[in-house]
Amino acid sequence: MRESGFRLETNPVADVTPLKRKYGVPEAAYSCHTATIAGYVLEGHVPAADVKRLLRERPKVTGLAVAGMVPGSPGMTGAPQPYATIAFDDRGTRVFERH
Repeated sequence: MRESGFRLETNPVADVTPLKRKYGVPEAAYSCHTATIAGYVLEGHVPAADVKRLLRERPKVTGLAVAGMVPGSPGMTGAPQPYATIAFDDRGTRVFERH
């Protein structure tokens, strides 16, 4: 994210589950990182390009997520596998972008 121009502030916590619940992240979308930006929630290894699109388009969603630890997603090693970034809110989820 830094390489894509984002400034980051990290706050390591022993248990991120309460934060995920507080921010409305669906359990099926849980991953290793939870972040906030401009009123949105980001969960997991969301590509910087998707975050930039989110901030440009400003859809009425709670946030974006890449569930799990998908090989080949930003920051993950291994042979790339197809995955989707999902948008979520209190009504459910939808595909935001396919990779």
